[in-house]
Amino acid sequence: MNLLTILPLAVVMVAGSQLVVAVFLASSNRPRAASLGFLGGAGLVVTAGVTVSWLLTRWVGGLAADASAVAGKVDRGPAIDLVVLALLVCLAVVVWVRRNRSGPPRWLGSIERAEPRQAMRLGALLFVVTPTDDLTMAAVGASAARHNLPWWHLVPFVLLTVLLLALPLLALLLLGDRAARTLTRMREWAEGHAWIVNEIVIAFFALLTVLDLIRSG
Repeated sequence: MNLLTILPLAVVMVAGSQLVVAVFLASSNRPRAASLGFLGGAGLVVTAGVTVSWLLTRWVGGLAADASAVAGKVDRGPAIDLVVLALLVCLAVVVWVRRNRSGPPRWLGSIERAEPRQAMRLGALLFVVTPTDDLTMAAVGASAARHNLPWWHLVPFVLLTVLLLALPLLALLLLGDRAARTLTRMREWAEGHAWIVNEIVIAFFALLTVLDLIRSG
């Protein structure tokens, strides 16, 4: 497994309320400033989330390796794979349970005049309190640590997550006044079909994890 197999999970990070909020901010009174603030807050939280998971997995894995060495066993990989697989199963269940939650959150009307700082706090908070994002960040960081990938391999995942969130802003910058229809389509897709794509991506990553388990066994 390499960083290319981790990247698709960035779709799970943004498909849903996150993209809907990004669309609303791109349609707000200060779309550029608010959107950039939102992207900054989201980027900081995603970076911190995958980094904490990566560090924690390496630390726990190191302790497990030391304990296993005493017992004559040194392979800690399958245990981490099982943890990652459990996280993915939980993630799939959460996505399934939340699949019918369509429509924008009620509080979105209050961000039409969002200041950059307010949008940054919103971006950070949204990724902290969303269970699918928490589980995804944990799975990505743990999987990267399990395969001994250096920390910088997590950077493309963070950048892709931010780039996907920036699509409404890019549509606004490229299309100008014609962006309204594109933004509406983005919002409708995120509200109605994002969970299907999420489940496919999760299943793909879970399959790779199972294959790792089989090979290590």
